Amino acid sequence: MSAWGQNVLPNPSFEDAQGNRPRGWRAETWAGQATFRHAQVGRTGNRSVEIASENGADVAWTATVAVDPFARYRLSGWIKTENVEPRQGGRGALLNIHGMAGVATRAVTGTTDWTLVETEFDTDDQTSVQVNCLFGGWGQARGRAWFDDVALEKIAQREPPAPRIQVNAAEVGAPLSPLVYGQFIEHLGRCIYGGIWAEMLEDRKFYYPITSNYAPYTSLRNTRYPVVGASPWEIVGRPDGVVMTTNAPFVGRHTPRLQEGVGIRQHDLGVTAGREYVGYVWLKAPESRSARARVTLRWGASSDEAASVEIKGIGRQYKRFPFRFRAGGTTDRASLELRAEQGDLYVGTISLMPADNVQGMRADTLALLRQLAAPIYRWPGGNFVSGYDWRDGIGDRDRRPPRTNPAWTGVEHNDFGLHEFITFCRLVGAEPLVTVNTGFGDAHSAAALVEYCNGAANTYWGAKRARNGSPRPFGIRYWCVGNEMWGPWQLGYMSLDHYVLKQNWVVDKMREVDPTIFCIASGNAGPWSRGLLERCSDHMEAIAEHFYCQERPGLAAHVRQIPDNIRSKAEFHRRMRAELPNLKGKDIRIAMTEWNYWYGPHVFGELGTRYFLKDALGIAAGLHEYARQSDLIHSAFYAQTVNVIGAIKTSRRNAAFETTGLVLALYRHHFGELPVKTQTEGLLDAQAAWTLDRRKLTLGIVNPTLEARTIPLQIQGARLKGTGTRWQIAGTDPQAYNDPDEPPRVRVEQVPWDGALDRVTVPPCSVTLLVLDAE
Repeated sequence: MSAWGQNVLPNPSFEDAQGNRPRGWRAETWAGQATFRHAQVGRTGNRSVEIASENGADVAWTATVAVDPFARYRLSGWIKTENVEPRQGGRGALLNIHGMAGVATRAVTGTTDWTLVETEFDTDDQTSVQVNCLFGGWGQARGRAWFDDVALEKIAQREPPAPRIQVNAAEVGAPLSPLVYGQFIEHLGRCIYGGIWAEMLEDRKFYYPITSNYAPYTSLRNTRYPVVGASPWEIVGRPDGVVMTTNAPFVGRHTPRLQEGVGIRQHDLGVTAGREYVGYVWLKAPESRSARARVTLRWGASSDEAASVEIKGIGRQYKRFPFRFRAGGTTDRASLELRAEQGDLYVGTISLMPADNVQGMRADTLALLRQLAAPIYRWPGGNFVSGYDWRDGIGDRDRRPPRTNPAWTGVEHNDFGLHEFITFCRLVGAEPLVTVNTGFGDAHSAAALVEYCNGAANTYWGAKRARNGSPRPFGIRYWCVGNEMWGPWQLGYMSLDHYVLKQNWVVDKMREVDPTIFCIASGNAGPWSRGLLERCSDHMEAIAEHFYCQERPGLAAHVRQIPDNIRSKAEFHRRMRAELPNLKGKDIRIAMTEWNYWYGPHVFGELGTRYFLKDALGIAAGLHEYARQSDLIHSAFYAQTVNVIGAIKTSRRNAAFETTGLVLALYRHHFGELPVKTQTEGLLDAQAAWTLDRRKLTLGIVNPTLEARTIPLQIQGARLKGTGTRWQIAGTDPQAYNDPDEPPRVRVEQVPWDGALDRVTVPPCSVTLLVLDAE
C-alpha cells in the first residue's frame, strides 16, 4: 500500500539521468514525428523533459508505476509551452493516465510560462497505471513543451468490493465469430522456417557466398537460436577449395563449385536417436567424366557416431540425388557434410528434413496446430508483405530465388510460398487469408495475385497456377489490403491523403478480377482509421486494427491490458459509427489482425519471446472482451502462431504449447458462441456464453490474484441440471512457463466440479472454464 500523499512517480523532477533520458521514463510515439530531450532547464532544479514537433505528433514521456486498487489519486504537474498548436483533433500539452478514458488534465497551448495542471481519478481494480507527459493527445500537436515536477499521490482509499459474478442467460448478445480464434504467420524469425516448415538446413540455396571466414551468426549469438547473417556452410579441406560461380547458377546469383577432396559442412542441427531424416542434393560435374560425392550426417565426435551415403553417377547435367539417414544419438549439435570425393562438383541446392514431415511441414508442430484448431490463418505478413513479391514463391521450389528478407533479418528462402500456404491451411483445416502488398506493390500485382488464386484455369494467371500443380482455383475469400500502412517503419509508407487513393485503386482492381472477395483495410484507431472510414468505406468489408501489450507491474494490471485495448478499439469504432454519416447502413467491423503481448528477451530466435502463466490470463480476459464486443468484432488473429511471439514454441527437435496457446485451444474447443450478459465485481474477469444449441452454458473466469477465491455466483435465465465439466489452467507462480525441451509446467486440467450453482472456487493465478449442462 502506498502512503497517503506520497509521490509514487520515479524521478518526478527529472533530475536523475540514465544515458540520454531521465531515469524511470521512456519516450513513446503513437503518430507523427517529434524530438525528445532531457532538457537542461527546469521549473525547480536544473532538468525537465522536453517534446518538440515541427509538423505534428502524438507522443509522450511515460512512466508506469504500481498503484493501490480502489483508491483515489491526484495527478499533477507543471507545463511550459512555446507555440503549441493542436492539429487533427489533438489537444496540446497535458498529463493523462494511459488507457483510462477521461483521466486527463486540461491542455496547455500557445506560449505560456510554467502552468500547474491537475486531475483526480479512481483506480478501481487497476494495480498499475501509465502516466503520460502527453504532447498531442487524441490527435496531434506541434510546437514545443516542457514538463516538470510531476506528481501522482494517493488521496483516498476504499475497501475493495467482494468478488461476485451475475449472469443473465436470457440476455443474449450477437454471436461471437469463430474467426476470433484466427492466427497469423509471417516470414519472420523462426515462425515458418524453423517452426512450421520442416527444412533443417539454413541457406540451402547458398544465398550467402561460402568463404574461408566461417562466422555465420550476426545477432543473438549467445542464445540457443542465433540469427544467420553469413554463410552457415563451413569449408572442409582447402580454404580455397570452394568457388562461387555466377555463370548459369542453379538458383539465385551464384552456385558453389567444390573442388575434388573438398567439402562443405553445416553445424547445429537437431537430431533424435532412432528417428529418420530424408534429403536430397542437386549436383552436376563440370568435366565429362562422372564424379562421386559423399553425404554424411554426424551426431557425435567419434567415427561410429555418423552415417554416410555415397552418391555416384554425377554427370554434366544437374540431377537430384536423394539420401536417408537414421540418427544413432540425440543432440542439437549434429552436422551434415557434403564432400566431393572424385572430381569437382557444382552444388545446386540441398535439403534435409525429418522423415515424418507432412508435405514439408514439421509433424510435431502440425499436431499442435491441429489441436489449436484456428479457423483462419493470415499470411504472409506483417511488415514482410510490403517488400514481398508473391511471384518469387511459386513454381519449382528448388528454383525459387532466395532473397534478403525485406523487413526483418536473414534470408527469405521462398520455400514456403502460396501453394505451401494453401497446403498448410488444408492440413490444419483452416481458411486462408492473404495480405496483398500495398507498400512497394501496386494494384496490378494485387489483381494478378487474386487471379492466380481464384481465376479459372483458362485465365492468364489461373493457367500458371494450373501449370504449377493446382488446376482448381484456391477460392480465397478473405484479403487484407496492406499492413500497417500508417507506420513510418513500413516499406512504401505514405500520407493518409495518398494512401486512400491507393487503397481504393487496389481494391477496384482486385474486385475486377473477383467481385466476391472480402477486403480488410489497414486501419489504426485515430485519424488514420477515421480517414479510411470517411473516404474508403465503399472499398472495404472490414477494417484491421493492431495492438501489442508489454509487461506491467502488478498481476491484475498486466492481465487487464489485453481486454482494455480491445475495448478501446471497439469504443473508437462505435464513435465513428455515430459521427460519420457515410457509415449509416454499413456494417464495417473490426478485424483485429494482430493482438498479443510482446516483451522480454528473444529466447527462441528473432522476436521469439517467452510467455508466462500471467500472459495466459490476459489472453483469456481478451477472449472475454471479444465476446462482450461481439457485435463489432469480425475476426481476430493472434500474432504470431509459432516461435515469433508465438502460441507454440519449437526447439530443433520438439514443439510445445506456450501458456497462451493453451488458453486459445481451451476456449476454441469449449467456450460458447452466444455471449450473455455477465456482470462482475472485485478483481476478476468473467464472461458467460451459450453454445449454439443452447444445451450448455459456459462461464470463463480469470482470477488475476495470488489468492484462491470463493465467488458468489448468481445465474438467471437458464435451467441448469447441476452437471457439467470444469477446466482450468492454474499455478501459484505467475512466471511459470513451458519449454519444448522440458516437461510442461503449465497444463490444461479437467478437474472435478462440485455441481454448486451459487458459488465457484477458483485457484490463484488461474483461468477456469465451466461448461454447465442445461435442460
